[in-house]
Amino acid sequence: MRRHLSPLSTGLFYGAGEPEYSHTVTRQGKLLARARSNPRDLSFADLQTLLRRADWTFEYQSGSHQIWYSPTGCRLSIQEGRDGKAKGYQVEQFLMQYEVEHGGE
Repeated sequence: MRRHLSPLSTGLFYGAGEPEYSHTVTRQGKLLARARSNPRDLSFADLQTLLRRADWTFEYQSGSHQIWYSPTGCRLSIQEGRDGKAKGYQVEQFLMQYEVEHGGE
């Protein structure tokens, strides 16, 4: 026998039919999830977006290297890899510092 659950009994809706979610997945959250799941497949533009949205500051560019600083002053040098991809080890370096500064959000 199939049991029918109403939206109210499952807690999916709150109040006057408005959805209630435990969290909202932002574009930054989606990018972070993609970076964590496969750091070697992130585009360079997406890495730059992650850095900006995590409040990192672009300091300067020297040749093909861009120098970024985290809110706590950690320096990260990034360089575009082949086919417009970010270099995986640089994405991993960013993720490690992000975890330190944001406590594993």
